[in-house]
Amino acid sequence: MADRKLFAGAAIRRLRRTANMTQVALADALDISPSYLNLVERNQRPLSARLMLLLADRFDFDPRQLVADQPGGGVDGIGRRLADPMFDDLAIDRAELEEWLTAAPNTAEAFVRLFDSRSAGLVGSAPEITDPIKLVRGEIERWRNHFPDLDAEAETLADDLRLGAADLYGAIAERLRVKHQLTIRVLPQAVLPETLRRLDLHARQLQLSEMLDPASRTFQAAALLGEIEAQVEIESLISGANFQDKVAQRLYRRHLSSYFAASLMMPYARFLRACEQTGYHIQVLQRRFGASFEQVAHRLTTLQRVGARGLPFFMIRIDRSGLASKRFAGASHAPLVETIHRCPLWNIHQSFDRPLDVHSQLLELEDGSTWFTLSRAVEGFGAGASGYTPEFAVGLGLPADLAATLYHARGMDLSADNAASIGLGCPACTREQCPQRSMPPKSRAMKFDERETGLTPYSFVGD
Repeated sequence: MADRKLFAGAAIRRLRRTANMTQVALADALDISPSYLNLVERNQRPLSARLMLLLADRFDFDPRQLVADQPGGGVDGIGRRLADPMFDDLAIDRAELEEWLTAAPNTAEAFVRLFDSRSAGLVGSAPEITDPIKLVRGEIERWRNHFPDLDAEAETLADDLRLGAADLYGAIAERLRVKHQLTIRVLPQAVLPETLRRLDLHARQLQLSEMLDPASRTFQAAALLGEIEAQVEIESLISGANFQDKVAQRLYRRHLSSYFAASLMMPYARFLRACEQTGYHIQVLQRRFGASFEQVAHRLTTLQRVGARGLPFFMIRIDRSGLASKRFAGASHAPLVETIHRCPLWNIHQSFDRPLDVHSQLLELEDGSTWFTLSRAVEGFGAGASGYTPEFAVGLGLPADLAATLYHARGMDLSADNAASIGLGCPACTREQCPQRSMPPKSRAMKFDERETGLTPYSFVGD
């Protein structure tokens, strides 16, 4: 927020009304004139650093919320919506978005509401099919994948369990047995050939497949404990999401239970302290908290507690075809998460070739933003139709200007000159003469020169 003008009239007006104050009263509290406050609320003046500090000091207000309170999450939020393929031919850049938000914030808000409601299948002459996965992702990102009530409940429970035993899995098993009359039984793969976890209420058993590794067994046991002991918090979040779709409700409940399990295995304060002490050294975090690479990666996207924030990581999980099965933008607003297609020059695709290694890379997108990313291949559970073990690549990333303290970035020059230039997949990318290009950008007309052949068969008209 420090390097660009911030217009946050709607957020300031909402704050004033919540405090039940007039413009005159708020202006007096901030030591400014009522006329200047009026201009700020009407987005005719940007919010100064001094005013942000006064708001934080006098109203216990987190200034970073101002970006989220802009229409659709501000330029980044609207930009993610405009990444929809229907807008590919418009080539709207960041400067145009900033001008729109400054000149007509209410119009931008109207666009966001209409786009989101159409995406959810709520408007139109004919009802659209609701995508429950998209609905749940939207709700998760609205919370920035940080649920403070679940974190607080899990932290308290983790402290209680540590008093009883050093082994978390054993402590969870004992609590399930004593407090909830549920035992854990690990069964052979032949008995649970296509199931990793089953709750048998008749036998009062949580049945786990022997195919689960120790970290996954702990995770599954913790998820069940969360479903029972954090039921009030979980159901409150589901109710607040106001999903009409039952499938979306169940998907969201599963995400929240998984979130609680990760919070129990990696309690917020202890985990953040370990991150900062180790430079977010993922392998050390795995060993210290008995978690898998994917579990740690997911947890890194959730560290957004007010007053104790971690670095704003995003996470994505893809298969060999590039299809994403998990996407969490968190507080990063990363275009790499939102785009449907992925650039083959991003080394996340090479993770499958050296599955034990953590691959780092510095990237520059077409908008000039630079990102530091980490990738590693992970194995799933079970077997496919031909008996193979499922494979995925997990990618983590954050803005490059925040990566200097990372263990995995040591010795790297993080200046933009050393970044690999990539796009957001060929249909959206307008970088010329890329030998890896598989199709032309949708926003450009193709051109042909019969007398020469370039690096790619898809030449196109520039700006």
